[in-house]
Amino acid sequence: MKTDGVPISPALIARLSTLGVDAARTFRAAGIASPSPANAHQPRLRVTTQKYFALWEAIAQVSGDPAIGLRIGAETAHGQLDIMSLAALHSANFRDALAKLGRYKRLSCPEEVNVDINGAEASVTFRWLLADGAIPDLLADAMFASALALARRGSGVAVKPRRVELTRRASNRAMFKRHYGCEIVFDAPQDVIVFDTATLALPFVTHNADLLDAVLPQLDAGIAELSRTQTFSDQVEEVIARSMRGQRPSVDALAREMGISSRTLQRKLAVDGMTYQQLLDRVRNRIARRLLASTNLGPGEIAWFLGFEEVNSFSRAFNQWEGVTPQRWRGQASVV
Repeated sequence: MKTDGVPISPALIARLSTLGVDAARTFRAAGIASPSPANAHQPRLRVTTQKYFALWEAIAQVSGDPAIGLRIGAETAHGQLDIMSLAALHSANFRDALAKLGRYKRLSCPEEVNVDINGAEASVTFRWLLADGAIPDLLADAMFASALALARRGSGVAVKPRRVELTRRASNRAMFKRHYGCEIVFDAPQDVIVFDTATLALPFVTHNADLLDAVLPQLDAGIAELSRTQTFSDQVEEVIARSMRGQRPSVDALAREMGISSRTLQRKLAVDGMTYQQLLDRVRNRIARRLLASTNLGPGEIAWFLGFEEVNSFSRAFNQWEGVTPQRWRGQASVV
């Protein structure tokens, strides 16, 4: 089973202080015991995904600065990078850096990084595996700003994305355009930062093969241990979520991506007491609730993104999941 534990990075606490955000007040607002900065040897604080999200909501509340997520992601000092980020920064190129983040990120928290290449575009998404609801806007800003800072710091080039798509209602457009230097799309079905595919090949001036030789075996050992504790159903659910791009991922397509036969996929799911349809419904339900709560996308657009052939099919399915129609659920969510 996936373990829901997200470490509170000392680097994040340091960044809050540097940026003038009252860290103690922020932790109180999130309902988290504030770690003592004076004790360098204390175990790193770990919280659930939902508590971690609450921390980022509290950062927004306490700081009152709409750009604080961008600043946290873009301005982290080299000495504050964790081992996964160091491995990415010292990779051969941007493609390799993103691949390392995608492979090793889950060693510290239930998050994954995906890169989808479609012709001239490379779309980068960050997905929280145990998220129940929307990712805080501020956290999405920090993740994208960090990815862009990685590309710029590693290559020494003033990289600009093609566009940034955000699953939120339009706000602060000029601020985002200044930071990213590209088109900003709101009310998107998913948070995604899109680069030119050619950007992936940018060589990193920070490449350090000796450092990678030292740290990668340790990280690979951690991945092997993680694989032993993850159920097969967990793996299938992750693949379904990655494949949710306006089409219903079939059993055959999932099996091909996982390198097994469809019969083997279904048999192994049965061992976990799950079916393909149950996992598909779980992923669709989670994504539908996020889009209804945080965007102005209509039911028809959400139905398309989730792979339903018509909006009525989506409405019936959602009513079975939540006991209300998508429109009524959105209305209820807006007054909470």
